[in-house]
Amino acid sequence: MYQALLVTFLLVAVGLVALIILQRKDTDVGASFGVGVSSTLFGSSGSGNFMTRITAVLATLFFVLSLLLGNLSSNHSQNDSQWNTLNQIQQTNRAPIAESASNDIPQ
Repeated sequence: MYQALLVTFLLVAVGLVALIILQRKDTDVGASFGVGVSSTLFGSSGSGNFMTRITAVLATLFFVLSLLLGNLSSNHSQNDSQWNTLNQIQQTNRAPIAESASNDIPQ
């Protein structure tokens, strides 16, 4: 699940950057694509509403996914540290048994 969210986060981030780069203040998005009449590319109202809404949706997804991934990664690191602590406890408990077994062998 974490990897799927991470890939989705990456795609949303790339899409958000692309949309922000396409939105220029001096020209419409149609001029970016090389279309002569830029106001008819996304309808008679121009590209402002369409691009603004898509950017807002992607920005919201970006923030929600970043919060989810941050929460999941903090829980993941806590679980890893607990697992490492458990392994260390098991290794320290095994070490005296191995030493005592080797000391019991007559030489």
